[in-house]
Amino acid sequence: MEVFVTGATGLIGRALCAALLEKGHRVTALSRSAARGETLPPGTIAVEGDPGRVDRWLDALARCDACVNLAGEPVAGERWSEERKREIESSRVDAAATVAGLIAARGPRILVQGSAVGFYGSRADELLDESSAPGTDFLAGVCRRWEAAAEPARKRARVVLLRTGLVLTPRGGALEKLAGPFRLFAGGPVGSPVAWKPWIHVADEVGLIIWALEEGRVDGPLNACAPSPALNRDLARAIGAALWRPSLLPAPEFAIRALLGELAEVVLASQRVVPKKALALGYRFRFPELGPALKDLLR
Repeated sequence: MEVFVTGATGLIGRALCAALLEKGHRVTALSRSAARGETLPPGTIAVEGDPGRVDRWLDALARCDACVNLAGEPVAGERWSEERKREIESSRVDAAATVAGLIAARGPRILVQGSAVGFYGSRADELLDESSAPGTDFLAGVCRRWEAAAEPARKRARVVLLRTGLVLTPRGGALEKLAGPFRLFAGGPVGSPVAWKPWIHVADEVGLIIWALEEGRVDGPLNACAPSPALNRDLARAIGAALWRPSLLPAPEFAIRALLGELAEVVLASQRVVPKKALALGYRFRFPELGPALKDLLR
């Protein structure tokens, strides 16, 4: 299979490209600059272009069998201003609309479209699966419009909406930020200790994407998170245990809100999300439990 990947230079994108190549697939990756394209795994065909703009890169997409669209500005990169919120939304919606517009006319017959568990909003203890209603906050609205922008591709293609949780990777990303205080013996829960955090090991994030490409029964929303969402206190304890550090110093909600403003709603959200569809269709998680996942990543 020839797979076109947008967002290929991100943490998930690089790992995905490497895994696809290892499985014998051909990979074409979209990069905004030639310099960033040079960081892709050897064997990747790099194409330069802006995923939100109609340009010559769409011809390369049209030649592929499938597309994985992960394009979008980082949500937690900086404090949210109104301009930053517009960038977060437009970078996702514009890219999804551009890709879907091409696929509706020609090219790939499979689209795995990035989304996030932010679709559900913050829901305390409610158990959330792919059939659950969307939330009402800013990020939930972005996710709804993001997914809707991909719908025109259904005229010709199978479309999977990948609602990703907290992706844990060995370098970079959220885990690096969470683990930093523990290394200094200053770690603990960030916000409410009883908030739910849907997490996934990067190996399973990549595994789910490739499985969704290859498994024809996968269609529509797909929660990309481990079967065992963790309470915030248990996530902190597991990070501490993996690093042989205590989990004693929580970061209170008021301090996080003062530091991050509206972005704090993402950090403090409680989302008890489960991968009901993946389990029902037979995906086997490599890391279904948090403890072994963190030991693999942090040791």
